[in-house]
Amino acid sequence: MNRLIDYLKEIEHKSHVFLTLFLVIVFSTSGTAQFRGNFQPPPLDPMVEQIVKEVNENSHLEQLAHELLDVVGPRLVGTPQMDHAHNWAVETFKKWGIFAENQQFGEWRGWERGISHIDLIHPRVKTLYGTQLAWSPTTGGKPVEGEVVVLPNVKDSLEFKAWLPSVKGKFVMVSMLQPTGRPEYNWREFATEESFKRIQETRANSSREWADRIRRTGVTTASLPSVLEDAGAAGIVMSYWSNEFGSNKIFGASTIKVPTVDISVEDYGVIFRLAESGQKPRLRVQTDSKELGKVPIFNTIAEIKGTEFPDEYVILSAHLDSWEGGSGATDNGTGTITMMEVARILKKLYPNPKRTILVGLWGSEEQGLNGSRAFVIDNPDVIAKTQAVFNQDNGTGRVSQINGSGFLHAYDFMGRWLSTAPMDVQRHIETTFPGMPTGGSSDHASFIAAGIPAFMLSALSWGYGTITWHTNLDTYDKLVFDDLKNNVILIATLAYQASEEPELVNREQRLLPAGRDGSPGVWPQIRQPRRLGGF
Repeated sequence: MNRLIDYLKEIEHKSHVFLTLFLVIVFSTSGTAQFRGNFQPPPLDPMVEQIVKEVNENSHLEQLAHELLDVVGPRLVGTPQMDHAHNWAVETFKKWGIFAENQQFGEWRGWERGISHIDLIHPRVKTLYGTQLAWSPTTGGKPVEGEVVVLPNVKDSLEFKAWLPSVKGKFVMVSMLQPTGRPEYNWREFATEESFKRIQETRANSSREWADRIRRTGVTTASLPSVLEDAGAAGIVMSYWSNEFGSNKIFGASTIKVPTVDISVEDYGVIFRLAESGQKPRLRVQTDSKELGKVPIFNTIAEIKGTEFPDEYVILSAHLDSWEGGSGATDNGTGTITMMEVARILKKLYPNPKRTILVGLWGSEEQGLNGSRAFVIDNPDVIAKTQAVFNQDNGTGRVSQINGSGFLHAYDFMGRWLSTAPMDVQRHIETTFPGMPTGGSSDHASFIAAGIPAFMLSALSWGYGTITWHTNLDTYDKLVFDDLKNNVILIATLAYQASEEPELVNREQRLLPAGRDGSPGVWPQIRQPRRLGGF
């Protein structure tokens, strides 16, 4: 019976969506003469009208982006830059008359980035485009020089162990040589059909052969750097190309004694070919990072106190931390400044909300949703009476999809709230109700696991996956402020409506489909956060 009810409600919602889309098409199509000049969209709620006016005439987004991305910069957990970001956020909220504080939830490995310099010094001189990875060990303030060698193509682990002593004092390349630095779309546009097929086959073969090369060493990709540093290597050289012009993924080092550096696909290819052709290339590497021991880690929590239901909550959610490739602009500077701007506007226009509006700027999301998970576990009274959570964490684009996260009645309350947004905001959004719960893609998942209606406000890509996500190109210049303004209007509207709702919404969860083995579907469970990490 539950399955039947679930199915009927999905049909009901889809019918409503189809009817809405039909009416929008009918009333907006210029060729439908009988409606031209007659149809007027319903008037906006006066509060929503004020929100739109404030966003269009007094946006703070560009200033917030400059202060967070240009002045503070990247926000790796455990770094002084992350502390700077937390303190900046608190001070900014306070300037707007919003109470805010940094709440410690654990400790992490403290680390501070210094200058990275990577130079080819033989057979010619060239400064290379690259950087040390997060938490990479330092060279002690002095440059380290050494020959560069490529991981050999051994026949088995015994041959690899026999080769290992030869790495002493050398830099070892552990990434494959990319057969092309052009992304696939560039080949598809300009290459002949035969040439395009050939490069696809070459790339697939190269990837397979490199995976086999590592497999035959008897160690994994993850453990290889540690094995090489234990054998006396001077450093680890890699290139995690993002399949986009000029873009490399920049994550964390697994070495603890020698530096790990990532070099652009273009420069990495030069060194690789020199080594393979017997030119014995040499590098000079200097990394001036600092180890800071155990340091506290925080969430920044801001609050606009409710008047009618002060112990019930609407939560605006975004993670403040980032990786260190660029400045963490689209992951997740955009989510951070969007939620801060929403809070500023609500405080100005809606200073006495019915429910308390919280802003959670989470720490250590990139290491496993640690900040939001800790908040959920540490604040059961808040979680028990949270109306809804609105989370954004995927780039600079306008919101284009909202999933009901598996809450059976999301089609009702989210549908009503969304219907009050301006039509030019609504029309971009595809909804899926009741949808499915997610288990860990971003911070909304921490709340879903606690049974709270929490929604990922998914945005258009703008090349997010290859161009900016965790890359050296994730910088201010990639922001699209028109889309961010769209999102501020949407989220401020949703938060306002969620606060005004007469009662807490129905949290009934849908019956999940059975697993592949036929076992009943299980709702995601909250996992303990890592409160001490990086060592």
